[in-house]
Amino acid sequence: MTADLPALEGGTPVRRGAPVPFFRAPITEDDIQAVVETLRSGWLTLGPRVGEFEAACATRLATPHAIATSSCTASLFLALRAFGVKSGDEVIVPSLTFASSVNTILHAGGEPVLGDIETKSFGLDPEAIERLIGPRTRGIVAVDYAGHPCRIHELRALARARGLFLLEDAAHAFGATVDGQPVGNLADATAFSFYATKCITTGEGGLVTCADDDLAQRVRLLGYHGMQRDAWKRYTERGSWYYEVELPGYKCNMTDVQAALGLSQLRRELELRAARAAVAARYAAAFAGEAGLELPSVRPGVEHAWHLYVVRLRLERLAIDRDRFAQALRDEGVVPSVHFIPYHRHPVGRALALRSPLARTDDFADRCLSLPLFPHMPAADLDDVVTAMRKLLHHYAR
Repeated sequence: MTADLPALEGGTPVRRGAPVPFFRAPITEDDIQAVVETLRSGWLTLGPRVGEFEAACATRLATPHAIATSSCTASLFLALRAFGVKSGDEVIVPSLTFASSVNTILHAGGEPVLGDIETKSFGLDPEAIERLIGPRTRGIVAVDYAGHPCRIHELRALARARGLFLLEDAAHAFGATVDGQPVGNLADATAFSFYATKCITTGEGGLVTCADDDLAQRVRLLGYHGMQRDAWKRYTERGSWYYEVELPGYKCNMTDVQAALGLSQLRRELELRAARAAVAARYAAAFAGEAGLELPSVRPGVEHAWHLYVVRLRLERLAIDRDRFAQALRDEGVVPSVHFIPYHRHPVGRALALRSPLARTDDFADRCLSLPLFPHMPAADLDDVVTAMRKLLHHYAR
């Protein structure tokens, strides 16, 4: 029957018409109204809404300092510059990450040292990276993959023992916790993303959190031309035209329009995270026992943010590779993605000399597949993803 044959092989697709999207942003009328009110206020760029958003994030993440930025990439770069990374300094970072985690080390003048992952959180393996630490190592960038915090306590202990800074790339992990502590106050500094697909969104945008007053001050100065961040007040009715540039900084600030959307989304953050978790739970129940799949797990003491739901194909049990499986799923009317192509496999990364094998990273990258996941995903969309996945797993089973 053509209904049982994959569409890739000439069969009938599970889903006809518009495919199940990989993501759909949960924008409400309240979000839209918050942005409209800000547009009408006259504050389009850095202004009072940014300060409100920073204060709300600091409260939510239980951290003394939260500095809003234009992107997570900007957040990582500013933190690295604030830590004093310079030419000749080495910074350890996973290869299994988006390019910005590594690119920003290069932009700051440092040399990335690519480390392997462990197979529970898919973050840096503390034991593997300890062997990479040398006399020029300045710090560690630890990535929270898919919304699952990395082994941050072990990495923090290692960093402190060796006199290194620890920067947590939590682009995927806003709202996640470890032993009841929010991600955002577990490392020396943490960088978040508010890109369109993230746990809450400002369209584009990011955040740096930290506990150290001096570090926070350096991030603020570097992110706004080297000027004090309240320089925007010179445009208020009682403001003064006078300002001072204290160091050669950058232009990395968030705008009030973005912050207005962020404030509105932040009010619903718990609801949005619960909705993501519900989708993850549905997938876990539906795919339990599927011989061709390995499902994500959650380490004890961790609350997952479920930015992504990433399965791994057991290729030894399938007569198809990951790339062709992804195409077959798309042909069934479901849009998947892959997170990530490791940095060392990109043209830019091939020039980096690897200090040690990245065997677990390579294995993961060959087998991983990200399924559609977004808050309040319609039941029909979820059912079509499950049906399409089962159809392919059973057809291509060895």
